[in-house]
Amino acid sequence: MGRAKGNQIENLATLPWPVGAVFGVGGFFAIRTLLPMFVKGNPFAPVVAAFYVPMSWFVLVVGLIGAVMSWVKQRHRRKLFDAQQGLESIAALGWRHFEQLVGEAFRRQGYMVEETGLGGADGGIDLVLSKNGRRVLVQCKQWRQRQVGAKVVREMYGLLAHHRADEVKIACSGTYTRDAQEFAKDKPIELIGGEELLRMVREVQTASTQTTRIVQTAEIAAITSTLIAPPACPKCGKPMVERSNRKTGQKFWGCSAFPLCRGVR
Repeated sequence: MGRAKGNQIENLATLPWPVGAVFGVGGFFAIRTLLPMFVKGNPFAPVVAAFYVPMSWFVLVVGLIGAVMSWVKQRHRRKLFDAQQGLESIAALGWRHFEQLVGEAFRRQGYMVEETGLGGADGGIDLVLSKNGRRVLVQCKQWRQRQVGAKVVREMYGLLAHHRADEVKIACSGTYTRDAQEFAKDKPIELIGGEELLRMVREVQTASTQTTRIVQTAEIAAITSTLIAPPACPKCGKPMVERSNRKTGQKFWGCSAFPLCRGVR
């Protein structure tokens, strides 16, 4: 039972954190309200009643723990991604952090990213990307001392057909041999070297920064417009507009319905 619970939590932790929250809260109320309705009048109702309360709490706890773990992982990935400034910092990452960096780069490009756990320090299918109905297999190679050769590319190409995917991407912190590049030509294989990966990271970082600035500007504009919102006319209640006295130049608020209403402040 403990192992099954752990597997459920780990599966939820790989999904966006709201999924775990909805699973836990939704499952809790569904079990507590719907299940008694379905078994009402059934001879097994007493047996079900003895289990549905602890079962509902079990689902709630699993969902919330999975959501918290997902949120923590998401925050860690973002901090890891935003901290990268050059090839040196990328090359210094361990293979697990390197996979997380690559996954976050694709995630910020709009891909749904599944961390398969089929990879490892020696390679394999590390990530599965989904976008616009396309399924892409990704292998991450954190090799600091040697180039990625054609053998790795051939193995991933074989997995492409086996898993019925649309494309294969291989990301590394270094470069690829000429044989690997030749084999990948005219095939649904993208070889992402260290320079290309760094360029992709920087482009996404720039886009994220611009989006943050746009949101902050919009928030400031909304707050400012709220703070300087025109007062209501004391006579008719309509919004007032700022006017100037023609003789003195003094500013004042006048009713927007002028000349029908001559309310001023």
